[in-house]
Amino acid sequence: MSDYLEVTCRLVSAVLIGAVIGLDRNLHGKPSGMKTLGLVALGASLSAMASQGFEFDFAARDNAAASRVIQGIITGIGFLGAGVIVHERSTERVRGLTTAASIWVTAAIGIVCGMGAWRIAGIAMLVVLALLVLGRPLEHMLHRRWLGKSADERATIDRLEE
Repeated sequence: MSDYLEVTCRLVSAVLIGAVIGLDRNLHGKPSGMKTLGLVALGASLSAMASQGFEFDFAARDNAAASRVIQGIITGIGFLGAGVIVHERSTERVRGLTTAASIWVTAAIGIVCGMGAWRIAGIAMLVVLALLVLGRPLEHMLHRRWLGKSADERATIDRLEE
């Protein structure tokens, strides 16, 4: 298997697993959904590959220092993401989870860019965009099929989540 096919398989499998878990959470009325948990899984996968030095030239670098920098970025960006999450007490809805996950996965892609893995970053960007574009219509279809929710009810829920 070529290196970039391996990268693609790792990233896509992380997104699919996260999306399946997110679908379960969404169908049970929890605030996170397919896109949110798909993005979180993708960001974690990217960070793990970066910290392992997957496909990166660490020959002349300090692996421990790179790992500490990655840990600091991921921790710090978590606080930024937390700032966009809003809990509305009147409706008991949580908004901003997908935006927070998008911020976090974008930071992971930034780490990969900083390490010079342009192809991995490009693959990740395409996977993120596919998830964000296809995630909502897929959730709508599954809600109609499994829960019998109308498009209007689902649109209201989506608007509150974003």
